[in-house]
Amino acid sequence: MKVQIENNTRSLKKEELDSFSSYVAKAFELISCAKYIDKRIAGSDAELSVDVKFVGEDRIRELNNAHRGLDKVTDVLSFPILDMVDGKLSSDLMPYDYSYQDGIKILPCGDIVICVKRAASQAEEYGHSLQRELVFLAVHSFLHLMGFDHEDPKTEKNMFSKQEDVMESIGLPRDPASNAPSTEISSEDRYQVGQILPHCGYCALIGRPNVGKSTLLNAISGMKLAIVSHKPQTTRNNISAIYNREDAQVIFVDTPGIHTPKSKLSEFMVDSSFRAAKGADVVVLMVDGRFGKPASVEKKAVESAKKLKKPMILVVNKADAVSKESLLPLIANYSQLADFEDIVPISALKEDGIDQLMDIIISKLPSQPRFFPGDEITDQSEREIAAELIREQILHYTNEEIPHGTAVEIDAFEEEMREDALDSYDRSLIKIHASIICERDSHKSILLGKNGQMIKRIGTAARKNIEEMTDCKVFLDLHVKVRKDWKNRQVFLDEFGYKKKED
Repeated sequence: MKVQIENNTRSLKKEELDSFSSYVAKAFELISCAKYIDKRIAGSDAELSVDVKFVGEDRIRELNNAHRGLDKVTDVLSFPILDMVDGKLSSDLMPYDYSYQDGIKILPCGDIVICVKRAASQAEEYGHSLQRELVFLAVHSFLHLMGFDHEDPKTEKNMFSKQEDVMESIGLPRDPASNAPSTEISSEDRYQVGQILPHCGYCALIGRPNVGKSTLLNAISGMKLAIVSHKPQTTRNNISAIYNREDAQVIFVDTPGIHTPKSKLSEFMVDSSFRAAKGADVVVLMVDGRFGKPASVEKKAVESAKKLKKPMILVVNKADAVSKESLLPLIANYSQLADFEDIVPISALKEDGIDQLMDIIISKLPSQPRFFPGDEITDQSEREIAAELIREQILHYTNEEIPHGTAVEIDAFEEEMREDALDSYDRSLIKIHASIICERDSHKSILLGKNGQMIKRIGTAARKNIEEMTDCKVFLDLHVKVRKDWKNRQVFLDEFGYKKKED
């Protein structure tokens, strides 16, 4: 057994690394015998190889973000190379599975990455030594590399039994007096298998138009999901962003700005906002820190939320644009509307105060299984987001009269795959044909521009944003259609996706 240790942190001394290496070598040798794993590996003429890396919190957070979509520091990550299930190879080993070092035949099994600071914290919590915690995490992860798992009740007993057997055999049994759980697994895995249920639920973002709800949504997701504009009422549908971390999943619903409706489309937008609050576990009322008193629509929104008996959090956005002294009367004015669970000043644009807000929101959510896989960031399709990205550029390039009289309909969304494609996202080109719907012939002329320059400008900017979202080349074909007074005609509202849902 060849165990290569890479120490990327200064928190471990040489004698600690030597002791760890000695324990782990014994443990891995024991696991790799025929008693535990496939005879084709145990009896192989190749030497098994495992890389163990010690890292800090920043590095393991980066790896969680890159590979699991989790902005979280965890204790350990394992990256298997061999295709194994419960210690058995899923298929025969091939020549390319091996490598050679100094004439020695090597069979790489995978990588193990351990966060020393997190391991030290857990060792203190459980009442045993850091050495035992580090070795345990390595043993646990090596069993994962060998295909052992504990998500299935049929296999978890087998894995835990081997884990206990190995730790006892190398002289590091569990201390009965420690606080470690009776069936030890990493903290990351305890959330995954349901021994500790994460906080999970829906959070509705409500507020006046242009207070920064979409900016906050995009900051939370790390991706442009909602269009952002200085013009009010840019969001028309409820848009979901999914925030994942080890102990929580929050599904954010960015609602259209609450305002006095002046058309059937406006009625749809306001109805969407109240409907989102009704279905949420917690409601966040976002206000603009530059305006000190609540508007009538905000009062109405808060009254509706109070009837639903949902926990409410007041978020004061753009707090960086005003003095702390001026926030006090604003908070006092809004506090008269409701008994808010908490009040959090933030800057969504600068991403200040968002971590504190997330902790507060999560504390109000029920403990239950995740609704979505941990690597998903939205329930919107690429087709839906593409339409919004096109509409964003219409808002950006045209004057006040045009933007809110337009809708975007995706007529075709066609994908061309690479010849050597391995999965459904290995695309070489996406062809999008879209129609921009406007209310008047004069609006169509403005959208097209002289010699088609405006539509070309809108298309070029939108295409770049869609390519960034899809990580793929995009061909975007835009056409402008006139549908007179479409915002007040239900048949068109239904066609363009603005259809009220029944209770």
